[in-house]
Amino acid sequence: MTQPISSRSQQAEAAEDVGSNASANPSLGEVVAHRFDRRGLLGALAVGAISAVVAPRALAAAGTAASTTQASAPAAETFPFRELPAGADERHHVADGHDAEILIRWGDPVLPGAPAFDPRAQTAAAQAMQFGYNNDFLGYFPMPGAADPAAHGLLVVNHEYTNEELMFPGLGRQEGKAAFAGMTRDLVDIEMAAHGGSVIEVRKVDGRWRVVPDSGFARRITATTPMRLSGPAAGTERLRTAADPEGRHPLGMINNCAGGVTPWGTWLSCEENINYYFRGRLPEGSPEARNHKRLGLPGNLYAWGRFHDRFDLGREPNEPNRFGWVVEIDPFDPASVPVKRTAMGRFKHEGAAGALARDGRYVVFQGDDERFDYVYRFVTEAAVDTANRAANRDILDRGTLSAARFDADGRGAWLPLVFGQGPLTPENGFRDQADVLVETRRAADLLGATRMDRPEDVEANPKTGKVYVMLTNNKSRKADAVDAANPRPDNRFGHIVEMSPEGGDFAANAFAWEVLVRCGDPSVAAVGATFSSATTKDGWFGMPDNCAVDGQGRLWVSTDGNSRGKTGRADGIWAMETEGERRGTGKHFFQVPVGAEMCGPYFTPDDTTFFVAVQHPGEADEEDPNAAPATFEQPATRWPDFEPGTPPRPSVVAITRRGGGRVGT
Repeated sequence: MTQPISSRSQQAEAAEDVGSNASANPSLGEVVAHRFDRRGLLGALAVGAISAVVAPRALAAAGTAASTTQASAPAAETFPFRELPAGADERHHVADGHDAEILIRWGDPVLPGAPAFDPRAQTAAAQAMQFGYNNDFLGYFPMPGAADPAAHGLLVVNHEYTNEELMFPGLGRQEGKAAFAGMTRDLVDIEMAAHGGSVIEVRKVDGRWRVVPDSGFARRITATTPMRLSGPAAGTERLRTAADPEGRHPLGMINNCAGGVTPWGTWLSCEENINYYFRGRLPEGSPEARNHKRLGLPGNLYAWGRFHDRFDLGREPNEPNRFGWVVEIDPFDPASVPVKRTAMGRFKHEGAAGALARDGRYVVFQGDDERFDYVYRFVTEAAVDTANRAANRDILDRGTLSAARFDADGRGAWLPLVFGQGPLTPENGFRDQADVLVETRRAADLLGATRMDRPEDVEANPKTGKVYVMLTNNKSRKADAVDAANPRPDNRFGHIVEMSPEGGDFAANAFAWEVLVRCGDPSVAAVGATFSSATTKDGWFGMPDNCAVDGQGRLWVSTDGNSRGKTGRADGIWAMETEGERRGTGKHFFQVPVGAEMCGPYFTPDDTTFFVAVQHPGEADEEDPNAAPATFEQPATRWPDFEPGTPPRPSVVAITRRGGGRVGT
């Protein structure tokens, strides 16, 4: 029997759990099993020994790994801050010695002349001038010529999706059995205006961050903002619609999750679960049927197609092909047209963080956020011109997109998705490179990429040459796929994979890999978590999602899915040791209010400010049988305003160290 879903994000997670990858490619769990098969361990499922094999540098086995008190730290501890106790309540919390202040909230002014926020009389016109909903990726760009680049800059923000039950009075959830009965054209247009992204100018004054009012750099991008398609798929027949017969001028970006910041000063914003916005049926015999099925279309989680023909598959079968891309935006030019870079592939993008290869080419790592899908990498054809920003304007239009294969011997390879090579031929339905890119997932299926446990953020560490893959969970993994050293069946807590490119070069075609940590409560032996024994009862976490590498090369992990009912703690930020004796040690730093997800996160260049995004505060806990459905009138919290009648508001938080200095010290 299907369990009730209590929120938009939980409904989305249920949809993700279905999965659409029907390929026979090995999963990462099967690879790990093959790599570390030890027949002597099969009978007893000895979790401790399995943990030692899978993560050879993690200390101690599950069941005894977590102490109940703060472990004594070595003198050279990477994260010397005093750990925050883990828990869950209506407010946010940060580690002692730090301040965490609200910078901007849903509905706050962005553009000059924006009206005051009034959630009971909201309009699409007002929302298009105000800060959007569900802020996710954050990126910081120092202001050119600023006296202190770490105290004055532009903050870019993705607005991923909307929760109508929390946004609109008297409405409640609209998907599923409600069949969007309460949704009107006006409400849909407000939702569309709340999507996309924001550019805000921020400045630190007297030790506190403030949004610069009426900034000439301020910008709102929505689901209707004119954009441009570029690269090999631009103009192809499959991207043409009645409104755009050239196939080069889409409107808007939707479900923008994580992203990246390029060395030449542009913002990469990633379209993720684009299937949710479409409804209807394809015309009989449509050539897009296989393509749409592989991406989970239609998702039927929004009513947009009732009022806008382009989101109805029966009327515009090619419209979904114009979404699912990486969008490049110049934050310093509010009049610039955002560009969807098709060379980087089309799938459910989670992140586009990059690093320079040894020869100066730019390497962008990307996750495809669905259970049993893939990790990707894009390497530009040309090297970055660090002396001439304009010379890099279209550098992302030419390069090689690859999918990762994780081999059983602890090695791996990047498999190029290039038309005419291997199975990517007309015999398999690919006419050209445009087809390969529109159907990136199917191309990776045919190449034999490794099916992963829901890959989300993928970040390179330029200090160490390592790459970290956040694998959030995979409840669809079955027990009959498990053997002695296989990652867990019904994997509810996820894990982190560390990749080591050959020769320390991010553009190398080969890499080594190992599991850094398997997440969850190490005190419960059946969970099979592999945190270091130095990890306290507050330091373990589940469901890694986004991550950040600070200027010192330290890894910080944000989570999505922790809750009172699931783990007894809210989502937040955990510091993660990756080197030395403390490798595999988690340490709790920041906690979001109940119902919220931790997103962002991003540091200023000197690590003195840590910007984080709190998304969908106030949702109900799906794992709590006593939790009432969350609505505008009865949210789980009214964070951050806590005013009667005011709904919870997704917000950006600026974290600083009290008295100055680097965050986390």
